[in-house]
Amino acid sequence: MSERFQVVPDPRPEDEVWPEMVWPVPEATVLTGKRVELATVDPEHDAEELFRALDHDRVWAHIPGRPDAPEQLAELLRQRDSLADWQLWTVRSQEAIGPNPPGAILGLTAYLDVRPRDAALEIGFTVYTPSVWGTTVNPETKLLLLEYAFESLNVGRIQLKTDVRNHRSQQAIARLGAKYEGTLRRQFRRADGTIRDSVLFSITTEDWPKVRAGLTTRLTQPTS
Repeated sequence: MSERFQVVPDPRPEDEVWPEMVWPVPEATVLTGKRVELATVDPEHDAEELFRALDHDRVWAHIPGRPDAPEQLAELLRQRDSLADWQLWTVRSQEAIGPNPPGAILGLTAYLDVRPRDAALEIGFTVYTPSVWGTTVNPETKLLLLEYAFESLNVGRIQLKTDVRNHRSQQAIARLGAKYEGTLRRQFRRADGTIRDSVLFSITTEDWPKVRAGLTTRLTQPTS
């Protein structure tokens, strides 16, 4: 006989009514940091430059549906951008980062699986040109997205998940200060037909002050 499950205690027994989440994101919203700028995606305008930045095998190794041409990427962006529970963002440099000049597109990210009733969303579909991997681009991008979600959209929970095989992404998410919640077993099919387990992390409004302080500290250091 299996052991009796130890029930989980309610961490907020005196919980108050949470305010309504703000959604959708206003069109043409821009989030500006020191190193990067995030703007709501324009599929027709952004697809060609995004394709050039992301046309690397390593970028799409853990994300199904790699586009073969700018037109395919534009169609993918249009499809995702039309969904009520998605908001795509382009990531552009504010300064020279490696071989990338100021104003260059560095990657793509998104709010997805947005649930306004529950004041919750996921940050994902994040892909960068390899020349900015391991730099301050990802931590500042995540800081901007987290700050906007928690402080402008009234979000209470943000989740992030990645392929169990994507060790680099797991480490990057953990370094943000996100808490590991578990592994979603056999969650969905990869591009090669195998079935992926997804490693799930979250950041809640209670975690946010510590996460923000940690990211701010990282961004003041010479390297990240």
